[in-house]
Amino acid sequence: MRKIAIIGAGHVGSHGGYALISQGLAEEIVYIDIDEKKAAAQALDLQDSSTYLGRTVHVKAGSYDDIKDAGILIVAAGPLPDMAAGQTDRQQTLGATVAILKDIVPKIKASGFNGIIINISNPADVVTHYLQEKLGWDKKRILSTSTTLDSARVRRAISEETGYSQKSIQAYALGEHGESQIVPWSNVTVAGKPILELIKEQPKRFGKLDLDGIAVRAKQAGWIILGGKGSTEFGIGASIANVVQAIFGNEDRILPVSTLLQGEYGQKDVFASVPCRLNANGVAEVIQLSLTADEQKKFDASCQSMNANYQKALEL
Repeated sequence: MRKIAIIGAGHVGSHGGYALISQGLAEEIVYIDIDEKKAAAQALDLQDSSTYLGRTVHVKAGSYDDIKDAGILIVAAGPLPDMAAGQTDRQQTLGATVAILKDIVPKIKASGFNGIIINISNPADVVTHYLQEKLGWDKKRILSTSTTLDSARVRRAISEETGYSQKSIQAYALGEHGESQIVPWSNVTVAGKPILELIKEQPKRFGKLDLDGIAVRAKQAGWIILGGKGSTEFGIGASIANVVQAIFGNEDRILPVSTLLQGEYGQKDVFASVPCRLNANGVAEVIQLSLTADEQKKFDASCQSMNANYQKALEL
């Protein structure tokens, strides 16, 4: 039975659960939250929704005793950035999130859980590294959705500028799920053709594409959504479902997720988002793209930033 436990019954955790249910990716979902009343309400609401979706899923509120036999544990605990208070960087929630993790980590250890951990708590890459270190988890069996969502935003922004469907565009955001993320344009394709070639071949149609501007728009999308309605929900929910599908389906699918690099891309001992092959074992392989010198420099800078914040997390 495909059982998933979700720590955190807020906007992100609940929409992640709905995406999982609507796509038929689990038979059982358990919510764990310090606010037990809210977890119970979310579980009941989601259980009702399954009546009219593809399959009935058993959804309940539970405790850490319920996660031992789960195949996947999703960590969705921690505050959203408070833009009204001037928080415009996911790293600004690090202290509050680490405080929550200090309570969560011993409970996960004591539960007997031995499955795959997917972290979506921000700052995603740093928090995943923190969890991996404190839990002593196999690096292949812990990851973050990280730039899975950012990559979708890049594809959407390219689609808006070119007129091609975002489903016919292949593009990744790499590095941090945050301010230092990069788009390696040398690896972006539209309908299977490198976008840089399209620009050269059809200068009248594509020559005025502002690639840097597109990357900035994609990076700012989360803040626009957060400022407009207070949280991001649907995009991250779909991203979670895609990652879970690749794992439970043993698909060997390539998705950009945050994993512990050990020499790949010239980086070591840092969680960063790169294309990975996902299957029932978790991260089965890191796919190494060929980056230009400038792209590598920007990727290195992103990793350095995340490593510095990880060191701060360990000191908290």
